[in-house]
Amino acid sequence: MSVRGIINDCKEGRISVGEAERLLKRESFIDMGFAKIDSSRELRSGFPEVVFCQGKEDGFLTEIYKKIYEKEGRVLGTRASLHQAELIKGIFPEAVYDKVSCILKIDTTETELKGKVAVCTAGTADISVAEEAALTAEFFGTKVERIYDVGVSGLHRLLSKLDSITSANCIVAVAGMEGALGSVIGGLVSVPVIAVPTSVGYGASFGGLSALLTMINSCANGISVVNIDNGYGAGYIATQINRLAIRDGNTEHCK
Repeated sequence: MSVRGIINDCKEGRISVGEAERLLKRESFIDMGFAKIDSSRELRSGFPEVVFCQGKEDGFLTEIYKKIYEKEGRVLGTRASLHQAELIKGIFPEAVYDKVSCILKIDTTETELKGKVAVCTAGTADISVAEEAALTAEFFGTKVERIYDVGVSGLHRLLSKLDSITSANCIVAVAGMEGALGSVIGGLVSVPVIAVPTSVGYGASFGGLSALLTMINSCANGISVVNIDNGYGAGYIATQINRLAIRDGNTEHCK
């Protein structure tokens, strides 16, 4: 039974508070031998465990998806290949695979999207990483506005979307090449900016290292930086910030 299921059963009077407490404390992780599913993660952090699909053996991957789905009723997987998507969809026909972001999820719930996070990219080549961020945030209940191809080589494109960007509780800025987008946005807004360097660029970009260093050395304030191509990490942090904004009364975009 999922954590949400236990809470709902207790709320509806199907189980007692004591029984709900016993079920929640029964096991902090599920030992599968080859993997240990962190079944109490949502209780501790507010987010269930997510599957990093890349490199996982087929049998391991399917068993992990089965177990998390059994416990949580939904699963989010990142960096999944087309082969892995077909494998999971053969077991769970309702699974959805996004070829752009390589997100592989099972989610039949009606999740209400709240607040607002703006996910921006410098170029079209950065969209795969941006979509990983956007779909992650949406899976966790965040309303996302996508603002793509607004890099600094045509600053007027970014400025034309400034009203939408400044109305967000948090901004994710995804950029390769020299990675300047985060700094530019950081100087224009009053909310946190999560800069995501991508491995997009020619030789001297060093597979995203140039963009990473630019973002870390930004002179703009209020910018945090995640690892190269780490859209998932950006979407996760953006959701945490968005939840805080909602909790603290910033309800302008929560409807």
